Amino acid sequence: MIKTVAIEITGKVQGVFFRKFTQQTGRRLNLCGFVRNRSDGSVYVEATGSELQLNELVAWCHKGSPMSLVRQVVVREISVIHNEPFQIL
Repeated sequence: MIKTVAIEITGKVQGVFFRKFTQQTGRRLNLCGFVRNRSDGSVYVEATGSELQLNELVAWCHKGSPMSLVRQVVVREISVIHNEPFQIL
């Protein structure tokens, strides 16, 4: 079953290539959706895929990019379905 999750990541997640690594992970997992920075210093992700694919992405978000320091990851299911390849906005 395909679903979409919204993921909010806080910590040291901007200026550390977090979006680039998230995009690479999303594409490797064949997910659709996007990742973007927020003005409050957090990163926001919307990803569409199978539960297994999304669980892998969420697990990756808890680790983050090599120079990041993830403090919190909040995940919620949303009703949007993305069809475009995973991208940075």
